[in-house]
Amino acid sequence: MEQIKIYLERLISLTGLTGDYVPVVRYVILVIASFLLAWLAGWVCRRFFVPLVQKVTRRTEVKWDDVIFSERVLLSASRIVPAIVIWALLPLVFFEYPKVAEIVGRLTAIYFTVMATRTVIVGIDSLKNLEGERRTAKLQYLYTITSVLKILMIFIAVIVVVAIVINKNPSTLFAGLGAASAILMLAFQDTIKGLVAGVRLTSNDMLHIGDWITLPSAGANGKVEEISLTMVKVRNFDNTVVTVTPQMLVDGSFQNWQGMLENEGRKQVRKVYFDFRSLQVDDDGVANITKYRRHIEQWLKDNPKVVGEKNPLVRQAEAAQAGCCLEFVFWLKAQNAIDYEHDTSDIMEYIFAACADYGLRIYQQFPEQ
Repeated sequence: MEQIKIYLERLISLTGLTGDYVPVVRYVILVIASFLLAWLAGWVCRRFFVPLVQKVTRRTEVKWDDVIFSERVLLSASRIVPAIVIWALLPLVFFEYPKVAEIVGRLTAIYFTVMATRTVIVGIDSLKNLEGERRTAKLQYLYTITSVLKILMIFIAVIVVVAIVINKNPSTLFAGLGAASAILMLAFQDTIKGLVAGVRLTSNDMLHIGDWITLPSAGANGKVEEISLTMVKVRNFDNTVVTVTPQMLVDGSFQNWQGMLENEGRKQVRKVYFDFRSLQVDDDGVANITKYRRHIEQWLKDNPKVVGEKNPLVRQAEAAQAGCCLEFVFWLKAQNAIDYEHDTSDIMEYIFAACADYGLRIYQQFPEQ
């Protein structure tokens, strides 16, 4: 460093400056040169290193490296490089001014901490690009854990920055927070409960992006668009958006229709009561209701709107005061609500109308005159 000092002072003297101006000019030159080197290092990373890394990741077949080493993540990491250069040059530039070196060093450390934390958070956020329309259980669990990590990283960064500002060891502050943990838990109990509920919701594979759920207490009846530790966003069938907390889903009861949507057929169970006085035995010794039951069962198997492979069933249920009960069990192919309701109506209307061909009457209670 002494040689650099002598060399700069000689160059300055050649310009005609002498006396007390020489150290000042030398100091200014070193400061400007340091910031120029820091800027140049960041520019080189952005201009050459980032495109090189992306070129390498694009040639691989896996997708995770394209996400982790995305342009946004690499550009954020490039902003850390100038701080590293400044930190390395501090002893060379401010060797005569220890107080200034200490102040610049603290500012550089704060900048480094903020940029490093930002890079980690950007990297965590980039994991969202791995998900498809329906997030798998493992990916949803990873997404939940990374959300917790983001909160933890921000918390640690704040503690480190405060420690740098007041010139204290960060471990001392963490020890002090341990003593105040009871107060913090009391103040943030709702947030903590929400975080725990979010972890339970995803780790137990209860919900995914793209699932259709109903939660009557919150007016939710639609597809899940977003899941986080503190919020679940549901777009209803009428395009209204309902936001509920994970705790409402975990503590209460919600209905997930995804299993029905992913499997062929929506189950229908309907009961019809027939007047006992219309039951009779035909000439072949078989009851008319038996023939009717067999006919409807075969008709359901042959119906193109019904999943015949799941063996529709018409069975005798327990009789009641309303009459002899037949239970009709079948699976409809229609998945959307409109087709489902129309097909159900068509089938039940045939069931009602066909009983007359077998001499059966559906029970109905007439109002008293």
